[in-house]
Amino acid sequence: MKPRDFPVDPEHIWEHFYQLTRIPRPSRAETAVRDYVIGQAEAHDCRWQLDATGNLVVYVPASPGREGHATVIIQNHLDMVTVKTGDKQHDFYRDPLQLKVEDGWLLADRTTLGADNGLGCAAALALLTDPDVQHPPLELLFTVDEETGLGGALGLDASLLSGRVMLNLDTEDWHELYVGCAGGAGWVFSRDYGVQSPAAEFGCWTLELKGLAGGHSGIEIHLQLGNALKLLVEALDPVGSLQLAAASVGVAHNVIPREGSISFACSSADAEALQRRLEELQQRWRSYLPAADHSLELLLYPCEPAKVMSNANSRDLLRVLAALPHGAQAYSLEQPADLVDLSINLARLQLAAGKLELESSLRFFNPEQAAGLRMAVEGLAQLAGLHIQHIAGYPGWQPDFASPLLARGKALHERLFGSVPEVKAIHAGLECGILKSKLPDADILSFGPTIRGAHSPTERLCIATVAPFWRYLTALLAEL
Repeated sequence: MKPRDFPVDPEHIWEHFYQLTRIPRPSRAETAVRDYVIGQAEAHDCRWQLDATGNLVVYVPASPGREGHATVIIQNHLDMVTVKTGDKQHDFYRDPLQLKVEDGWLLADRTTLGADNGLGCAAALALLTDPDVQHPPLELLFTVDEETGLGGALGLDASLLSGRVMLNLDTEDWHELYVGCAGGAGWVFSRDYGVQSPAAEFGCWTLELKGLAGGHSGIEIHLQLGNALKLLVEALDPVGSLQLAAASVGVAHNVIPREGSISFACSSADAEALQRRLEELQQRWRSYLPAADHSLELLLYPCEPAKVMSNANSRDLLRVLAALPHGAQAYSLEQPADLVDLSINLARLQLAAGKLELESSLRFFNPEQAAGLRMAVEGLAQLAGLHIQHIAGYPGWQPDFASPLLARGKALHERLFGSVPEVKAIHAGLECGILKSKLPDADILSFGPTIRGAHSPTERLCIATVAPFWRYLTALLAEL
């Protein structure tokens, strides 16, 4: 059910967004939400097409009198990140989101909200269903599989599109216009370690870390949020008798790990020493982590005995995890200091029965700048005897500050709101970079309402920014 105070204006956006929150839409499971969009298209007599990858284009005829204007592409992705807190029972493949309104923000109950990029999808649908909007011919492009590596955009059949002006509605700071985005790549490292029974005198323990903020590994990497994987490794480093048994930390390549656990065997003396250090570790981390991470909890408790790695292999793996880089590596020389040029996210660790899988992802504007970091990461992996699987990269969107669309967008914003918008590039993998490579003569602009905590259970949408965002979008289309 809708929360009692669910927003209602602009009507078409909010109603479509609410319907999207009722439809599960994890990456690579977008059939149901795509069917909803197709149903809206057919109800309004609009033609649509799918490509082989599953991307959807809806063709919306121009408003009366606007038929001769150039076609505009409105671009969004259908899927959402699916992250929840450990205490939340929720099946992202079956359950609708549970919404609530707090202090002017719309959020979900201990899960991601999917405003990234569901609000943009809702805006595109509102352009389709609201008869009062004046617009040129539109091509509403809904891509799939964005959150797991931009797979929909990479597989897009660009012949379905005739427009060469594109509005992407997938950025998250109102009053800002984006004209560039980072490219990316990544790795999955693996190794099969031998396992054995733990020493007879050893106990078996699980160290669990929870309560960190987590967040988007692109747009929030500069906030120096705690990485659960790095902190767990730091906590375990003094455990000299350590024999690793299992680990589960992090959820996806584009999410800063917010919680996780590592199970191991060790001597009773080492376990007692670790137990005594827990409070000290938490206080140490709170002394420098941002306030968003101050709810962290570090717990140690017994677990069932299991096969373990040798002490030597356990210590070696811990050293590799400590040495692998994480966080912002270089900042822009031209943009404000919060624009990161190069970053890396040590994202996910899985270990069971000696089988290791470790994932890390890289973001950059200039791929040449990333070469040294790539070399360092792969060198460490090779020294550790890890198998390296490269994750297909994607291009960045190089800023064009002379763009005619940008000039028009800036002037309109100043007329409507009395202020010049900030013009930025974003350290995240918008699909614009890939789409620009497929439509090299396209003029692209990205903007959206304010979203905070994307890719985390604290994701929230600033309600007050949605109406001016809609006003701006419709006014811009009226001019194009």
